Amino acid sequence: MDRRDFIKVSGAAAAGIALTGCAPKGGSIKVKKGGSDVPPLAFSDRIARDVEKRPPLNIKEITIEAGATKPFDVMHVSDTHIVLADSRDDERKALLASRRLVSMNSGEHYLEEAIRLANAEGMYMMHTGDLYDFVSEANLDTTARHMLEADWFVCAGNHEYSKYVGEAREDEAYKASSREAVQGAYPNDLTFASRVINGVNFVAVDDVYYYFTESQHAMMEEEMKKGLPVVMICHVPLYTPEFCKSELEINKGNCAYLTGVPEEITSKYDPGKTYPAGEEWRYRKVQQKADKPTLDFIAWLKEQSLLKAILCGHCHRFFEERFSPTAIQYAVDATYHGGAQVVHFK
Repeated sequence: MDRRDFIKVSGAAAAGIALTGCAPKGGSIKVKKGGSDVPPLAFSDRIARDVEKRPPLNIKEITIEAGATKPFDVMHVSDTHIVLADSRDDERKALLASRRLVSMNSGEHYLEEAIRLANAEGMYMMHTGDLYDFVSEANLDTTARHMLEADWFVCAGNHEYSKYVGEAREDEAYKASSREAVQGAYPNDLTFASRVINGVNFVAVDDVYYYFTESQHAMMEEEMKKGLPVVMICHVPLYTPEFCKSELEINKGNCAYLTGVPEEITSKYDPGKTYPAGEEWRYRKVQQKADKPTLDFIAWLKEQSLLKAILCGHCHRFFEERFSPTAIQYAVDATYHGGAQVVHFK
């Protein structure tokens, strides 16, 4: 039984588990571990004031002429970064939650707003990764509960598999160590999945570590053979020139946070950075270097006339740019910023 089924059967969604980040205004939470109290996790007055001043969802509406058999709408959200921990998690996760909560305390609030609006208007929900900030029992339970509250199609983000946020080299082995627990909270496969809605084939592809695999390429070719218009959803945006230029300006040349950036650009990442021997994986030019299968996949994808759009997140801001002759790539602002897209498919 996966986590969503367990929550559905047990009613854990309504059990009222005490979670880090749910303290009353001006209060704090103690997390029990091994029979002793972990130091209180501050829920600062500043956070409480921020909560009270939350503006409404900042929704950007877009229309995609995809060739749908019947018009429909999708609520697209990404980078919610829910930050929760409880007594089932270790002290390190509890302290991490307390620290990360300071800057990302609004994600679940805005996610719930998006879900309410989508359900009221009969929209499908799509999330393009980083629904929570790190792997914890509390974050996985909360994710599973929200997955039961709407009609979802999702893809993974890099934080879906992150245990303590940036503490280790993140690769397939790292991902595999939490894959089963993570997958159990979500409704569709997080490596590759497809779903047809009113004649439009939505394909979710994992590019959370800045690459695509030959296996994913082969599966996407099979999806194209169905002859349906395709909308790809992924976490990390694919390289487009203006998006890359904009990201480099924001990040002072350190990196662009895009998949498939040409090596003549990635080789110049990390200006002035120095890491000790054995920690070369920390360089952005190493993490984000595009390999041949990734570049081959992107070049092939650009030639596919059935591709009608790409929906993504990761960069925590709205940005759109043409990816190919038939498709525009749409990045959405982070949910914890209050960002969302309503996509009208025709």
